[in-house]
Amino acid sequence: MHEQTLPDLSWVPPRVAITDTADELARIDEVIRRGPFDDTWESLRGFEPPEWFTQAKFGIFVHWGAYAVPAHRTEWYARLMYREGSAEHAHHRETWGELTEFGYKDFLPKLDFANFDADAMVATFRRAGARFVVPVAEHHDGFTMYDEPRTRWKAPLIGPKRDPFGELADACRNQSLVVGASSHRAENWFFYNSGRGTASDLQDPRWSDLYGPAARQEVHPDPEFLEDWLIRTTHIIDQYRPQLLWFDWWIESPGFEPYLRKIAAYYYNRAAEWGRGVVLHYKYDAFPAGTAVFDVERGGSSGIRSRPWQNDTSVSRNAWGYIDGHDYKQPRELLSDLVDVVSKNGCLLLNVGPKADGTLPEEEVRLLEQVGAWLARNGEGIYGTSPWTVYGEGPGSSLSGSFTDGTPFELGTEDLRFTYRTNTDVDYLYVLSVQAAGHDVAVRTLSADTKLLEDHIETVQLLGTMEHLEHTRDRDALRVRLPQHVDPGDGFGLRITLTKPPRPQRRDYLHNATTP
Repeated sequence: MHEQTLPDLSWVPPRVAITDTADELARIDEVIRRGPFDDTWESLRGFEPPEWFTQAKFGIFVHWGAYAVPAHRTEWYARLMYREGSAEHAHHRETWGELTEFGYKDFLPKLDFANFDADAMVATFRRAGARFVVPVAEHHDGFTMYDEPRTRWKAPLIGPKRDPFGELADACRNQSLVVGASSHRAENWFFYNSGRGTASDLQDPRWSDLYGPAARQEVHPDPEFLEDWLIRTTHIIDQYRPQLLWFDWWIESPGFEPYLRKIAAYYYNRAAEWGRGVVLHYKYDAFPAGTAVFDVERGGSSGIRSRPWQNDTSVSRNAWGYIDGHDYKQPRELLSDLVDVVSKNGCLLLNVGPKADGTLPEEEVRLLEQVGAWLARNGEGIYGTSPWTVYGEGPGSSLSGSFTDGTPFELGTEDLRFTYRTNTDVDYLYVLSVQAAGHDVAVRTLSADTKLLEDHIETVQLLGTMEHLEHTRDRDALRVRLPQHVDPGDGFGLRITLTKPPRPQRRDYLHNATTP
């Protein structure tokens, strides 16, 4: 157990008096009133995902917070440490002491971020091939990683005593990456409820502005909480101008509905003022289709979706934030997710979790660099592409829906994924693999007898070197021979240049001329 002494609470800032709610709500209504979107679903269906998002395909999620201090089992440690009978509760008492003396709040000053270097972290994300970054602004625990004026429980005042979110946002823009933000604030309504019946610091009214209402999950949030949620979210929007706003689950609870309409209208109108394209993400049925972009957590799709969508997942199978004892995925699993999602009109948001000192774990850096190495060779088949007629071929298939990555998903040697690009004078079809059995590749979907591809195959090139490859097309497959320097185990990318079949000439009898 860590040595226990009488708690020193001199680090706790004074409570913030909230007196501006009416003025803030009026400000929000004014932005909605004067913008192109109003807070109705009918109006919000005018939203279109921006081109930067539909072309980006790959972003990095950053789960950071005080849960990295105990680093035990899960980023939900703050909730589970108060639940009697849980492994986290037993661990906490054995390691940190009684909950009456050392509660979750006492981890906050230990989040020192002593080695946090935003520029270096973003450089790692760039090497990974990411085009945008989504740091967590506030997790369920109620501690903000940005400078939120309505709370004292924030990184600029406690722990790091700096604005990690703002620093990372600046570093992203300086290195030409798009900045997003995620809000998990909604769950703070019930997050600490398990501590209501436990002897702990949750019973102390001095900390109620951190631990929140601690209500039961089935109880709908009250207007005071919902208004605060709305106002805080507009602060993230206005202070940092993120071009992506990601909401975690539970906003689909009925009480949130009018506030979701307001935040979407507010965000889209602010974006119109900035002259920037923005995207808002939701889960489950929180938003009607066409008003924002659907997000699947740790899952996938069994086929091509008609609208752009996103899969958010983590490099770790068992946590989002930093913990001791990660069950890390293999690089090929991450690449399988990426090419499968992109082939089905989606985007992959891949999560990492910095340690309490603000650095990325070495294994997570290694995984990102291996993804980046594959993208450095084959990125042309990912960025800026569209889904083709079919997403691919082979026996491997991701499971549709959320929370399916408990079972490892890895595309095999027979699995190929297709993407497509249309240019003004030529079309390209891309064939992507994360592992091959050998140097002879058979693409059965592109056989001479296929009805899916009527265009003529002009050339087949290897992505990364753009070497022209020998190929033949018979009744069973398009057959391509990879160069000997290619390691089939690393997969490959092919660019197939297509030309349209010649159109038959037509006779213009009126003008006695032949026209194409």
